[in-house]
Amino acid sequence: MSVAHLDPSTPVLVGVGQSSERIDQPGYRGMSAVELAAAAAGQALADTGLDPRAVAPAVDTVAGVRQFEISTPGARAPLGRSDNYPRSVARRLGAAPRRAVLEVGGGQSPQHLVNEFAATIAAGHAEVVLLFGSEAISTTRHLSAAQDRPDFTEHVDGDLEDRGYGLDGLISRYATEHGLTGAPETYALFDNARRARLGLSRADHARSMGELFAPFTRVAAENPHAAAPVERDAVELVTPTERNRPIADPYPRYLVARDQVNQGAAVLLMSIAAARRLGVPEQKWVFLHGHADLRERDLLERADLGSGPASVLAARHALQVAGLAVDDITTFDFYSCFPVAVSTTAVDGLGLAADDPRGLTLTGGLPFFGGAGNNYSMHAVAETVHRARTAPGTFGFVGANGGMLSKYSVGIYSTTPVAWRPDDSAALQAQIDAWEAPAQTLRANGWAMVETYTVKHDRAGNRTGIVVGRLEADGRRFLAMTTEGDEAILDVLSVGEPIGHRVHVRSTSRGNRVTTTDSRMAELHPVRVPGFRDHYDDVLIRRDGHVLEVTIDRPEQRNALTPPANDELDDVFDAFFADPDLWVAVLTGAGDKAFSAGNDLLWTGSGKPMWVPENGFAGLTSRPSLPKPVIAAVNGFAMGGGCEIALTCHLVVADETAVFALSEVRVGLIAGAGGLVRLPRTVPAKLANEMILTGRRLTADEALAHGLVNRVVPAGTALEGARALARDIIAASPTSVRISLQVMEGTQGIADTIEAVTHPTAAIDDLLLSEDMVEGLTAFAQKRAPQWKNR
Repeated sequence: MSVAHLDPSTPVLVGVGQSSERIDQPGYRGMSAVELAAAAAGQALADTGLDPRAVAPAVDTVAGVRQFEISTPGARAPLGRSDNYPRSVARRLGAAPRRAVLEVGGGQSPQHLVNEFAATIAAGHAEVVLLFGSEAISTTRHLSAAQDRPDFTEHVDGDLEDRGYGLDGLISRYATEHGLTGAPETYALFDNARRARLGLSRADHARSMGELFAPFTRVAAENPHAAAPVERDAVELVTPTERNRPIADPYPRYLVARDQVNQGAAVLLMSIAAARRLGVPEQKWVFLHGHADLRERDLLERADLGSGPASVLAARHALQVAGLAVDDITTFDFYSCFPVAVSTTAVDGLGLAADDPRGLTLTGGLPFFGGAGNNYSMHAVAETVHRARTAPGTFGFVGANGGMLSKYSVGIYSTTPVAWRPDDSAALQAQIDAWEAPAQTLRANGWAMVETYTVKHDRAGNRTGIVVGRLEADGRRFLAMTTEGDEAILDVLSVGEPIGHRVHVRSTSRGNRVTTTDSRMAELHPVRVPGFRDHYDDVLIRRDGHVLEVTIDRPEQRNALTPPANDELDDVFDAFFADPDLWVAVLTGAGDKAFSAGNDLLWTGSGKPMWVPENGFAGLTSRPSLPKPVIAAVNGFAMGGGCEIALTCHLVVADETAVFALSEVRVGLIAGAGGLVRLPRTVPAKLANEMILTGRRLTADEALAHGLVNRVVPAGTALEGARALARDIIAASPTSVRISLQVMEGTQGIADTIEAVTHPTAAIDDLLLSEDMVEGLTAFAQKRAPQWKNR
């Protein structure tokens, strides 16, 4: 197709640029991320063949790729950062764009931005778009402890379209509590699953990974922007040494993306009309022939953990849009953070060989060229554009992977003119989202089979095993970790073929734990026999006949609960429910300020380990059944988790000073310990909404009026009021009380009244066969007080 026949709104790439510096190079300047991006962007403007000062004022849109230090909530920037990265870069260039975008995180971002803004230009919503990204991680680490360290803090006025972190489905509490805290161990799960599917031994797999990446090192060795320009052979890449230490089986350090880089890259897009108006020579024009953007299912929703069907679909669809076959491509650059990111798409999906004469990278790949945060593929695009211009009419393929092998964007480039071609990624994504997912369980117990695994190694040589497994009983998939000191299971995971191996898993308060056998599990995690301890650090207990009084004893912290305090309460309530001579429990807080202020935020903010017992906050909020009455004696504040505890209890006695609130939203949290469920079932819906969404506080009288509490008593007498209510309960048959609770629990989820009334239950039979029923009727007939036995 002739350029003359193309629509003036057709998008073209007209300029690319790269920048870099290494701390060991002469002339090292210690550039910030903004400075690196501005240097690369300046090169992109100059790459048009025009004076950059003439091009910059025409830029109407800038879009930046997030640096790592702004890619997760709470991430530190030791040397400071810009509060408007895209406009900081634009200001250095003399550009004043009307629109500034900060893209979501993920290695797919650079190619996705090219795809998105090419479509934006084609639709006539922009004319000149500058894309860029950068990282100064190496400089930050190098200078953060220096006495004269620089300050990279910048404030820039102007609007910013911040698209957020883009972490949905990539980071979860469940994954984190089972050791999946970084990319290496997650990608290792995929690579080990792929190895097993292909029937490769560990040695054969290691050799194949080395052979895959050895050509990458040769490319990196010749790249002036590479962070590690050293050629290595296949054996060296996979042989563990002091420098090439194990990271996560099967990866030693040389196979892992290198994030200690100082690199920037930029791409300039224009409409043909703008390129002609500005006078950009046609030999600079490169067209986007094919493109696609797809997302894989989340980790545990994938049918095959050793493949990447979404990335393969994206690659094939981009080729289809371009009207090309794999053999028509002259250059490739596949995102290569870990071997599996290349092998699932290039080798398994497109049928390319590791030693394909065209090569699988133009930069040298993330472990050797450098993993410039989320921006690596901007460098790949820049290299592809240079090659396309050098060999007009050829085609270059860029595959950009993001997240945990989960987001994939593809672009196919050539100097050959082509009209804009929209893709059909949305329809393909709908198909992916409809794929059937394996059943899962968060809490796994029993015999299971290893589906995939890895073993993490820290710098001190400590090992932690991580397993994705399937329960034998029902095939549900789960995550689990090994227990510290369990060398037997680590040996299973480190030698031979663990996949398909039979293991035993148990749910604990700190997540699922896996080991070799049920007997070994009993040694590592003995089943706790319910019983009271002689001493508790954060709890006081007192027996008074058939009543157990439990006091949260942290008055200086307003009885806020830490994980150890939750564990103690869990133990206490296990013992209470197991003791047939205890019929009622009363829970209160020490002092006169608070029943409980909920979660101890100082502990949470300190970075100490966080966990909650399987039975929930205070050992109550997630307990499957509360078979005996529990009374909350609320003295003072019942805030956040403290209010959730009160909502869980069967009965609440509040003194006049009591205040109830689900205050989590005011500190960036939610009432996740049952408050979001129980409060709307306790008070009127509109009131519940207001309390949940604003943190509104209820006084004791208001709580009584709306049915949240049973009784309000004078200030300082909440415990006495709860004791009086407990005496009323123990005057009744404990068997009748217990069975009443059982029937209420069993019918709670039945909406139809008659269906609930007639719902069959064995509890009635238990009552009819109880001594207490006989005693109650006999005592009534004899006109005497009954002598309850709780049986």
